[in-house]
Parts: sequence; C-alpha cells; structure tokens
Amino acid sequence: MMGLMASEETGTVTTRTETPVPARDTAGRDVSSPRAWMTRLLVVGIVLSALNLRPAITSLGALLEEVRDGLGMSGSVAGLLTSVPPLCFAVFGATAPRLARRFGLGAVVCAGMTAITAGLLIRPFAGSTPGFLAASALALMGIAVSNVLMPVIVKRWFPDRVGSMTGLYSMALAAGTAVAAAVAVPLAHALGGWQQGLAIWAALAGAAILPWLPLVRKREEGARAGAPEGAAPQAPSPAAQHAPLRIARSRTAWALAVFFGLQATGAYITMGWMPQIFRDAGVPAGTAGVLLAVTMVMGVPLAFVIPRVAARLPHQGPIVLTLGACGLAGYAGLYLAPASGAWAWALLLGVSNCAFPLALTMVGMRARSGAGVAQLSAFAQSTGYLISIPGPLLVGVLYQRSGGWGVPLALMAGLMVPQMIVGVLAGRDRTVEDEAAR
Repeated sequence: MMGLMASEETGTVTTRTETPVPARDTAGRDVSSPRAWMTRLLVVGIVLSALNLRPAITSLGALLEEVRDGLGMSGSVAGLLTSVPPLCFAVFGATAPRLARRFGLGAVVCAGMTAITAGLLIRPFAGSTPGFLAASALALMGIAVSNVLMPVIVKRWFPDRVGSMTGLYSMALAAGTAVAAAVAVPLAHALGGWQQGLAIWAALAGAAILPWLPLVRKREEGARAGAPEGAAPQAPSPAAQHAPLRIARSRTAWALAVFFGLQATGAYITMGWMPQIFRDAGVPAGTAGVLLAVTMVMGVPLAFVIPRVAARLPHQGPIVLTLGACGLAGYAGLYLAPASGAWAWALLLGVSNCAFPLALTMVGMRARSGAGVAQLSAFAQSTGYLISIPGPLLVGVLYQRSGGWGVPLALMAGLMVPQMIVGVLAGRDRTVEDEAAR
C-alpha cells in the first residue's frame, strides 16, 4: 500500500511541475520531488495528527465532574466549557486555508500539533476557570486548523484514494477519541488526580510534531534553492492554481455546512455530557467513561468502512438516513432506560456519530479540485461549527433548569431530523464548482 501511495504522490507532483528536471540546492542535493520515505512520513504524520484531534475533548468529558469540583464551576459554566471546542473550530478553522497558502500545509499542521501540546500541558495547572478556558482554547486552535486541512492534504496528495485515506485518518481520529475516553478516569486515579490525567495527553500531541518537521524543512530548502512550489513536498497553494470560488452560492455547500454543524452538535453534546447522563442514572464513573469509549470506538472500524462505501455511491443519502435512525433510537433509549440499556445506547450513538467521517468524505467528493476542497472544507467546517456552538451550552442550561435529562434529550433527538434532511441534500452527486459558476 505504501509503495502504491508513493507512486501516486510522485505522479501527482510531477504533473504540476512545468519541467521534470529536479531542483537542486547549492550543494547539488535534490530538493524537488518527494521520495517514497517522504510519502510514508506524510502518512505517519496524518495518522498521528488524527489521533490528537479529540483526546483534549473526550478526556475532559470523562473527568468533567472532577474538573467542575476542582475549579468550582456551575452547570452553566460547564456547559460553556463544552461549547468552547466548536467555537474555536469555527473561528480558527476559517484561517486555515490562508495560513496554508502563506506557510505551507505541513508547517501549519506542525504548528497546530505544537499548540495542542502546549495547551494540554498548561490547562490542568492554570488554577482558575479563565485560565483553564484559555489553555483549552490554545489546544483547540491547533485542532481547528488541522481539522480543516486534513481533507485538503488527502485530496492534494492522494486524489485517487480519497475514500481510503479519509477512512484511515478518520479511523485514527476515532481511536484517539475512544482511548482518551476509556482511560481518562483510570489514568487520573493512577497518576494522582484529574490534573495529571488531563496533562498526560500532551505526550501524544508532542509525538505528532515530529513527522511534520522534515516536511517543513524540505519546503524551506526547496524555496531557498528556487524550486517551483509544486516541486516541494508541500503541494502548490490553491490560490496559485484556481481563482477562489463563490462558495456561498452553492446550495450543496450550505447543505453540507448545516449537516456538518448538526452532526457536530450531537457529537460534542455526546462527548461532553454522555458520561454525566450515565452517572446521574447510577452508573459508576469508571463505567461511564468506558461507555463513552464504546461510543467513540464504534467509529474506529466504521470510520474506515463508511468513507470507502460512500466514495463508491453516487448519492450518500441512504447512509445519512441509516446513521440518523441509529441516533434517534439511542436518544430514546437514554430517556427510557439509561442504566439498564446503557451498552446498547452507547453502541447506537457510536454508529450515529459516524456522520463525521461521512461529512469529511463528502467534502472531498463535492469538489473537483484541491482548491475547491480547501474552500469547501473551510466553509463547511467553520460555518458548521458556528451552528454547533449553542448546543452543548443549551444542554447544560436545560439540565440545570429542569433538574433532569428529559428536556435535553428531547432537544438532541429533535435536532437529528433536520440533520437527516440536509444530509440527504448534501449527498447528491454534484460539485460546488458547477453550482458556484451558475
């Protein structure tokens, strides 16, 4: 598989270069087309980065009660804390294409992993709620830019393997999400407190920095040698290849943005509040964390399978409806029998949460070019995360005001219906370039 990817990578870059003559630096070293090892390093970087895109959130969800007690948070403030991820993703994700055009995709992702590492190290020991929120925002800023750029990286370097590569990093993302949820509570107990249980994830983020460093250096060497931008491991910027699309004119782009926003709303409510739902129903804290992990781990195999299946279908609507039906059944179960059927509801919501890799796959399929994917990814994710901001906060307020989970669960189930509708619209076989031109 790696050898195949290497040949695809070389072919992709060569076709974008005016001449196949390799660029060399002053010492005569080739600084142009990427070697097979560079492609392998890129795959490793994608996987390690994906592993770090959710532990900052799910480890906090499993330890939210301990963090609330330690920092003296109210239910409303805790709801605000669960709304910080989509807010940061919306604000900082919109800057990702511009940053990538200026500094290169690898450099921006490398900086993102560095921000995650720093934020995860600082936030448990900030000593106050504002400090905790600020450090969380730093980590989430790094996650935000990487969220947007991952579909772009896949489309640019693996254009003939969009489904399989999207499945690979979606599977890694789901694995990181699940493991963090499962072991956050045991780690906190073993390490002596919730602070250490949250800080330990900085080590994984630090490891994700390393694969991107040679890619950043390779780009810099190529620039100093005067190599064409397309000849460096960093693919040429979208702006250099295509005029910007009027993306807001595309109905598919809007449908995909709303679908992304509604699925993100459900996902962040689940990650932030599901352990508390189970704990309030009498489930032990450790078991509640494992149940969240079960929900997240369902995405490991399905995140690899669903993008591959979706990429072969002309219309992704049937997958959208299937995932939505699982979500409705899971919310109904949480209302009727949260403790006795906990494992079944965790499994159903885990299937429903696979709308995320499906949305990422549709981002890659609804645009023809790398430039189109970059704009569509930024638009859909930034707009979508803006839509998702009120959800977790509103759930916290409703929970505190109503004194139970009936009203919040009704809200969560109600949002699933429009998610299914716009998902069907986003899954139609068309491209944003055609719609924006019309």
